[in-house]
Amino acid sequence: MDVQVRAELTEFIVTNYLFGDAIMAPRDEDSLVAGGIIDSTGILPLIEFLESHFGIEVSEADTVPEKLDSIVKLTQFVVSKKAVRETNP
Repeated sequence: MDVQVRAELTEFIVTNYLFGDAIMAPRDEDSLVAGGIIDSTGILPLIEFLESHFGIEVSEADTVPEKLDSIVKLTQFVVSKKAVRETNP
C-alpha cells in the first residue's frame, strides 16, 4: 500500500468529513459508508478530490463500494489508476 496516498486520503477524510477530528478517523479497513462518514451525496467531493489531487479519472463504473468504501480500497484504487496513467500517458 502506498503510504503517501493513504496519508493524503486519510487527511482529506478527516478534514472534510470529520471536521478535523483525527480521533474519529476510521481504521484503514473500516467502511466509510457503514461508519456513517460518507453518504451518497458525500461521495461527490471525494471523487472531485481524487481527480484533482491525484490526477486520475474516476468513471461512473468506478463509483462502487468495492473501490471507494475504505481507506485501503481508496488507496489501492488510486495507486492502480496512477499506474495505468503512467503506463499509458
